[in-house]
Amino acid sequence: MQQRVLDKALIGTALAGMLVAGVAAGTAHEAAADEPTAHKVTAQQVTGQKAMGQQVTGHKATGRQVTGHQVTGQQVIEQQVAGKKVTGKKVTGKRDAKVPRHTAGKVAPKRHAVLAGSTTASYFWDDGSGVNGDTGAPAGGKPMQKGLFASPSWPLHTKVKVTYKGRSVTGFVGDRGPGEPSHRGVMLDLDTYTFRHLVDGKKPKSKYNTGTSAGHLKGVKYEILSWGHGAGKKGAPKPLG
Repeated sequence: MQQRVLDKALIGTALAGMLVAGVAAGTAHEAAADEPTAHKVTAQQVTGQKAMGQQVTGHKATGRQVTGHQVTGQQVIEQQVAGKKVTGKKVTGKRDAKVPRHTAGKVAPKRHAVLAGSTTASYFWDDGSGVNGDTGAPAGGKPMQKGLFASPSWPLHTKVKVTYKGRSVTGFVGDRGPGEPSHRGVMLDLDTYTFRHLVDGKKPKSKYNTGTSAGHLKGVKYEILSWGHGAGKKGAPKPLG
């Protein structure tokens, strides 16, 4: 009886030992198996973090956040290159090139003459210096100059345009003349520069000499653009005196 109990106790002890050994082995095996798995998981996480890091770095490097929209994005660069921001709007934009709508593309209206006709013209240069028979300073009070004409009757400072063979000069009545020739139909005295320009488009040899053999030009067209407020009479030219 005691032997049977002892045998059972030994068998139980053996079974318990085997169970303990199995548990220990299983635990050791499980721990050994967990270690590479944990290492693998950690590697994946690290790799994932690196991958995420690459994406973040790439995202920044491609300029979508840092270089792109916030600092020097495509829109800003394109605007600067295309001149929309630098050349267009700020430097030479609409403000500089703005043209009123009512004048854009339109030619300034032609000024109509208040009187037009034709006459024979002579030339003179009388600055009151006493040279070549100068008689005194121009009657209109302005010094002798290019574009100063003499009329026997028109109001002083009348604006006149003269044309001959397609060449034109606009000047003003600043003196009286010519004298006796006005009774023979010479109703305009032109400065030497205007006279020579009407002849051939060139400049005179001197103020007192046109440099041509022409002393008179017949058929000079005149247009009164505006009457002056000086002494004289409006209308068709009349001989002096």
